[in-house]
Amino acid sequence: MSVGKKTAFGVLLDIDGVLYVGDEPIEGAHRALRELRALSGGVRMLTNTTSRSRREVHEHLLKLGFDVSLEEVLTPAAMVERYCRERDFGSVTVLVSEGLREDLAALESTPLGAQPDAVILGDLGDGFTPEVMNATFRAMMDGAELVALQHNRYWRRADGLALDVGAYAAALEYATGTEAVTVGKPARAFFQAAMADLGLERGVMIGDDIRPTSVGRWRLAWRASSCEPGSTTRASSPHA
Repeated sequence: MSVGKKTAFGVLLDIDGVLYVGDEPIEGAHRALRELRALSGGVRMLTNTTSRSRREVHEHLLKLGFDVSLEEVLTPAAMVERYCRERDFGSVTVLVSEGLREDLAALESTPLGAQPDAVILGDLGDGFTPEVMNATFRAMMDGAELVALQHNRYWRRADGLALDVGAYAAALEYATGTEAVTVGKPARAFFQAAMADLGLERGVMIGDDIRPTSVGRWRLAWRASSCEPGSTTRASSPHA
C-alpha cells in the first residue's frame, strides 16, 4: 500500500522490548517492521539505552536479522551534545559506559571533583557505586547541572528487571532538591527531532511501556501505543 504525502505518518519504534529482548528477537517483530514500513511514511527506531553506542545498537539489530540503516537508529547522545553547546558549558563530567563514549567524543570530560558545569549521566551498570553517587551529589551541591540521557525507572535485561538511569537520577534530585534535565525519552525534543528527521508531523510511537514513551504534551496528531513482550504495562492512549 502506498502512502500519500498528505496522509503520511511516521512510526517511532522503541527497540529493546519491542523488537528484541536481550539477544532474542521478539516473535513477529521482523514481519511487523516490514508492514509498518509499507503502511507509513518512514520509520525511526528510538532507544534510551545508554550502555551501547549508536553503532553497536545498529550492529545488534543487523545481527538479529532486522533490515535497518544506521540513519534510522536514534539515541540520546546527539541531543546531549546539542544541549551542552546551547548552554555553553565550559566543563562537563561524562558518566557513561565505555561503549557509549564514542558517541560523546565531542564532549571533553573532566573528572568528578573538578567542579564541572554539568554532569552527564548515562548507564553505568555496576559503576553506580556509592563513591560515584556521592561525588555527583557534591558536584550538584556546588552548582553543577545534572543532565540525564534518559529517565527510565528500570529496564528488562536478559537476567531480569534492573534499575535504570532514572532511578539514580531521582535519588540525586531528591538529595539535592533540584531537577535533572532529561534529553532522551520522554523529553519532547527527542521525539520532535525524530519527526523532523522524517520530515513529517503526524506519527505513532510504539513502545513496551507507556510511561517513558508518553507524548501527551505534543501539539501534533499523535498516538502512543504500548505492547507487552515482557513489560509490566500495556496501554493505548490517543493524543491530539
